[in-house]
Amino acid sequence: MLDVFYKPTFTKQYKAFHESLKLEVKEKIALFRNDPVHPFLKTHKLHGIFRDKWSFSVNYKYRIVFQYLSKNEVVLLAVGDHEIYK
Repeated sequence: MLDVFYKPTFTKQYKAFHESLKLEVKEKIALFRNDPVHPFLKTHKLHGIFRDKWSFSVNYKYRIVFQYLSKNEVVLLAVGDHEIYK
């Protein structure tokens, strides 16, 4: 199981969501902690200026960007629609 840490920017973005989306984010983080490459998550490495970061899907619209700190530790950096890549 992965240890998950949260950047303040992630927490701020998360708090702005409505309750149903917050629940969906929590569910996907729980799934991610247990199986980071679960097919539902569509986990993938990012490119360009984000080349050291990864992303997984919350739903069709929303994504979570994260970075590995070690083999068993990640930090969640941002959550939102595709605007988080800008």
